Amino acid sequence: MKNFNVAVIGATGMVGQRFITLLDNHPWFHITALAASSRSAGKPYAEVVENRWAMSTPIPEKVKNMVVLDAVADAEKIAASVDFVFCAVDMKKDEIKALEEKYAKLECPVVSNNSANRNTPDVPMIIPDINDDHSAVIEFQRKRLGTKRGFIAVKSNCSIQSYVPALHPLKKFGIKNVLACTYQAISGAGKTFERWPEMVDNVIPYIGGEEEKSEKEPLKIWGTLENGVITPAASPLITTQCIRVPVSDGHLAAVFVSFENKPSIEEIKELWANYAGAPQKLHLPSAPKQFIHYFEEENRPQTKLDRNLENGMGVSVGRLRPDSFFDYKFVSLSHNTLRGAAGGAVLMAELLAAQGYLD
Repeated sequence: MKNFNVAVIGATGMVGQRFITLLDNHPWFHITALAASSRSAGKPYAEVVENRWAMSTPIPEKVKNMVVLDAVADAEKIAASVDFVFCAVDMKKDEIKALEEKYAKLECPVVSNNSANRNTPDVPMIIPDINDDHSAVIEFQRKRLGTKRGFIAVKSNCSIQSYVPALHPLKKFGIKNVLACTYQAISGAGKTFERWPEMVDNVIPYIGGEEEKSEKEPLKIWGTLENGVITPAASPLITTQCIRVPVSDGHLAAVFVSFENKPSIEEIKELWANYAGAPQKLHLPSAPKQFIHYFEEENRPQTKLDRNLENGMGVSVGRLRPDSFFDYKFVSLSHNTLRGAAGGAVLMAELLAAQGYLD
């Protein structure tokens, strides 16, 4: 695989910081530019994030003295100097859509962590282990944008990656109804306990916009490419509650599911154990070897113990059992800033590179 020069747009935020740690020593992708808001532009990266570096590892040496560029004002300069960009900006939704389309029209592919373009019909929203074929819509998007290389691809919301991977192998049985309650880490809000002391010893039963995303986005992931757009699936019916809990990283989901053709518990466990998607088959650098891990212990998965499974890119499942109202219930867990955010976007970029869309 060839090497790619990349920029991180929104490099000073928590997801941007996670991108930087993941790309340090990446075998294919090399950071050559960092960008953020005009407030940070013109300063060395280490100076900008000195008092808000939230990662457990130090700032990589390669980026410490890199001068931060202005994501908007320097867009032409950035687009001309890299092969593609990762985008994780904190802006209004219409501003994000305009920014991402600007880079795409500058013939610079955008791999986005943001939600602004998730509902755009010809923008693929990809969980690489599940719907790698949705990248085919890129050619139709390029026609709309009038580009040869430029396009936008987005990753899904972090909450759905705690339970959609566990449901996906079971679609062959006709999933009818899903209830998912997610217990989401504070890093999903870009916070640490030092910066959000109100979360210590507390639970907040509301996360703005999260439940709508959690109910709609799986249907696009399970949708089909028709007439140049992704048409969302009509089923299953999904209802969710999303709750903020006092843990640093990791989104845990309590999931209830009913089927048209009810499988046995043994069939479900076998499908989870044997499931492999495109990243595993292509041996992508960030891919977990085992995408879905099932724990037989009654008290697993646990957020603190299991969120870093497979370098934070695996999905943990446990407590599969019959339910008195639905057919079955189980719990599942994913790392929200790795699998659910920056790591998922890096894996998606690896997939797009392997498919030739970044050439």
